[in-house]
Amino acid sequence: MVSEDQLNAFRLSGELVRVVRDSLESNDVTGIVVAWDDDSVMIRKRNKRVVKLSRTYIYIAASEERPNVIDEVNE
Repeated sequence: MVSEDQLNAFRLSGELVRVVRDSLESNDVTGIVVAWDDDSVMIRKRNKRVVKLSRTYIYIAASEERPNVIDEVNE
């Protein structure tokens, strides 16, 4: 889970963040951190829409290299 300090640093800098939700890069969300609570983060996308995402996802600077993510399949 992303920490309060990391989210606050992203919000104050206005830096573009990448939210990695699964192994597919096309499912990533990029935008600016607007607000957060204990369970979720609000991200403003480039098209000005705001999305609410879980804090359990991976939050990194958009300029950083995307990490390899392996989906866990519960069968």
